[in-house]
Amino acid sequence: MTHLPAPHAWYFIENEAEIPSPALLLIRERFEHNLKKMVEIAGSPERLRPHVKTHKLLPLVSRQMDLGITKFKCSTIAEAEMCAMAGAPDVMLAMPCVGPNGHRLAELALKYPQTEFSSIADDEESIRTLASAAQQHRVNLGVFLELDSGMGRTGIQPGEGADFLIHVIKDTPRLLLRGLHAYDGHIHDADLATREAKCAAAYEPILAFKKRLEGEGVIIRELVAGGSPTFGIHARHPDRVCSPGTTVLWDFGYGEKHPDLPFLPAAVLLARVISKPGQNRLTLDLGHKSVAPENPHPRVRFEELPDATPLMQSEEHLVLETERAHEFVVGQTLHGIPRHVCPTVSMHGEAVVIHQHRAVDTWPITARNRKINV
Repeated sequence: MTHLPAPHAWYFIENEAEIPSPALLLIRERFEHNLKKMVEIAGSPERLRPHVKTHKLLPLVSRQMDLGITKFKCSTIAEAEMCAMAGAPDVMLAMPCVGPNGHRLAELALKYPQTEFSSIADDEESIRTLASAAQQHRVNLGVFLELDSGMGRTGIQPGEGADFLIHVIKDTPRLLLRGLHAYDGHIHDADLATREAKCAAAYEPILAFKKRLEGEGVIIRELVAGGSPTFGIHARHPDRVCSPGTTVLWDFGYGEKHPDLPFLPAAVLLARVISKPGQNRLTLDLGHKSVAPENPHPRVRFEELPDATPLMQSEEHLVLETERAHEFVVGQTLHGIPRHVCPTVSMHGEAVVIHQHRAVDTWPITARNRKINV
């Protein structure tokens, strides 16, 4: 007996035999649901600055622009260029510019004059680096002061040092103070009430700092706050712009931990059984070159075998143990949801788009590499 997906299963694909495995599949109906839910939760597209690092796809940037979203957040110069290629009016690089990246960002501003580029900064040296590049290329670049909300990864604590940097930005030719950025990736508790309490405590000094600056006449155009787990919390406050990223494609890691968020897994890993090495074992063609390996197993949850036990994974193989192994034959497909979708996407050169249960298109992962043109 073989276990085949029913035609009504959301992951059923009529022309699946045409798709080589392993493959990254994007279910259009599901990512459309997620995008619309993002706008709905935010209240309006103007309150969104989605992070594109999750998908790295130009067509998904364009689709978000169709929904009225004009501001985007990214982690690499390539992602920034991808957004500009889509015609995005406003792109923020959520990484301090060091080394040649200040000049690369300035070159983007020259190449794509319709886009307003900005970067985060939490140190005078990186501000000076950005200013030198902007002055040399005769362009204006925006700067968001990076504040530490308690994660301890990047950012400066609100206070005298942050106040000094604000005035350095304001007083430096070719730099434009855009606002404040505070990411709270350390707040991802499963319990919503706990998440809310931690979020409120983390942003209390940030909001007080913003209020003091505005009282001094400093114009803060935008406070960019939070990630995906705290998206719904920040969305309740009209004084901030939300920057979820994983919400576009979702994954089972966030899905299991945050059932209060109404998003659906839209990225599926297609794998096939390549061997049945002994009783109760299936070997799939889904190694750790195809799914993010930084988490412990299970790194992927299969819709057909949600309770299967991963025994080992190498570069191209994944061995599962299941008492239902006899239901599957060599060559049969399985459909898996990654635990962490963001690095999983970057392991694939392209994504197969599924619409109405058929593979209809292939999208190159536009910003998979660190450089496109600039």
